[in-house]
Amino acid sequence: MPDSFPKARGTSFNPKNRFETLETVAFDDGWDNAEETPPPPTTILLDRTKSILSENDSPDIGFEVSINPYRGCEHGCVYCFARPSHAYLGLSPGLDFETKLLVKPEAPRLLAGELSKRGYRCRLLAIGTNTDPYQPVERRLRVMRGCLQVLADFHHPVAITTKSHLVTRDIDLLAPMAARRLASVAVSVTTLDRDLCRKLEPRAATPAKRLEAIRELSAAGIPVTVLVAPVIPFVTDHELEAILAAARQAGASHAGTILLRLPHEVKELFAAWLDAHFPERARHVLSLMRQSSGGKLYDATFGQRQTGTGHHAQLLAQRFRLAERRLGFAGQRSALDSSQFRVPPKAGDQLSLL
Repeated sequence: MPDSFPKARGTSFNPKNRFETLETVAFDDGWDNAEETPPPPTTILLDRTKSILSENDSPDIGFEVSINPYRGCEHGCVYCFARPSHAYLGLSPGLDFETKLLVKPEAPRLLAGELSKRGYRCRLLAIGTNTDPYQPVERRLRVMRGCLQVLADFHHPVAITTKSHLVTRDIDLLAPMAARRLASVAVSVTTLDRDLCRKLEPRAATPAKRLEAIRELSAAGIPVTVLVAPVIPFVTDHELEAILAAARQAGASHAGTILLRLPHEVKELFAAWLDAHFPERARHVLSLMRQSSGGKLYDATFGQRQTGTGHHAQLLAQRFRLAERRLGFAGQRSALDSSQFRVPPKAGDQLSLL
């Protein structure tokens, strides 16, 4: 593992893909290398998928269908629970996850095709639940913009989760949808500390830009939820109330929180990150995670994987509830409306008699 982290990257190495039998190991042969290794570039690969909707039956998640315009995420959040998904592509959940991105350029066309199928059942569609649809490459590729335009044309409800201020680019689509109860946005805020943010989430928007996004979205009449996520014991947990207060002042109407999740290879990546940035507290952070996960670093049990168990997790949950109530956040989020869904007529289609 390299001694230092590459510039603007969340991790410094590629842990072994859990499905591979071969492993490469960095080795110092004693020869001085006069030239520094350049930071790994971002590589864009085409995803030729023929389907776009992902079904979900997890009982602790509030949606059944989702879209992921991108696989991998350049934000580079070291803690990202989606990192292990890169192993299914034969890539590493480490640097590969944030430097080798797969884009689905046909996503808008595929989405329109799925929604147009006879017998399609309209349900809330979630975007951003795995990788961020507004990561840096979206500014140029505009795949998410295309998907959102399709959803607007079909009057289809959508809930978006992001860390990016780029979501405000699409207010022209989101505001009219929100006025018809067809759109909401959740903005994740992990910390208000700019320096810590750069270490945790090197290419995501700064905390100030995320609060600005909340302000702009809410001013446009779009319901905004602030997600204090993930809460990292002994690293960001002391900011819980401050984040909620700042987001409420910016206009967020709802709030949620998720405890740090460390599935599969993320355990190794996060432990290495702690050793590099917080060596004096690394053991304590991991100890608190074990206390909150039944003695393990991660418990995947439905209903517990996002909240944790034990005294520390209960304390965090109580603090959240008290702050949520004191700051005047609304409790249950209003459901978006699926009854308005319609397939827009194509040129040349025969008009309905009814």
